[in-house]
Amino acid sequence: MTYALIVLPFLAATAAVTAVSALRPGIRRRLIASAGAAVVLLLLTAVFDNLMIAADLFTYPPEHLSGLRIGLAPVEDFAYPLCAAFGVPAVFALVHRPRRTA
Repeated sequence: MTYALIVLPFLAATAAVTAVSALRPGIRRRLIASAGAAVVLLLLTAVFDNLMIAADLFTYPPEHLSGLRIGLAPVEDFAYPLCAAFGVPAVFALVHRPRRTA
């Protein structure tokens, strides 16, 4: 199984939870904040994955990769921070109950 196939359920779950969270108030603000967080997380992933791979801390079997890379980092590695940036706020929006004011 390739890493691209492994990440597909995470991407699908993130898309589904984000879509359902659109029914909650503040979706525009949440998406803007998620996009900002995604940019930061993707940049950090690019820097640190490349450093760790260059330092030979870990390797990936080439037969499990798509072949697309950003520097030394396989593109599949960038799906998880993207899922975190959009999925975590979406889940929070779904489970958080606003306080009632008296």
